[in-house]
Amino acid sequence: MESSVAMCGLLCLLFSQAVPMCVPTDYTLYEERHECDFCVAINTTICMGFCYSRDSNMKELAGPRFLVQRGCTYDQVEYRTVILPGCPLHANPLFTYPVALSCHCGTCNTDSDECAHKASSGDGPRCTKPLRHIYPYPGLNNYIHPN
Repeated sequence: MESSVAMCGLLCLLFSQAVPMCVPTDYTLYEERHECDFCVAINTTICMGFCYSRDSNMKELAGPRFLVQRGCTYDQVEYRTVILPGCPLHANPLFTYPVALSCHCGTCNTDSDECAHKASSGDGPRCTKPLRHIYPYPGLNNYIHPN
């Protein structure tokens, strides 16, 4: 009995590594506008993970069926708008950002999503102005603006 439980656990562990893991993941956006007094850190979720892809180097001989390129992209998304603090009256203080509610492995929709991987600038400074945090949950911060 114990050996079958151990075997089942081992198979589940191995299988979980082969299953695509494409899930909403916590992410912090930094928004800084030159006309406003603060840099704002916005906690949100983005789609991140691994999806099965295949790009054969013999696609000329095999045809397009050996070319499978899928990425982790939004299944359901909600857009939220915040009021950036410290902006003068002539500046637009509204900033709209996506919140991933669910994700899936699929082709990227270039009409609505950013489909290219952008390299990060490392651990360098993200803001040149004082930092303020904005939280994605209504009621936790008075800068949340309902859509």
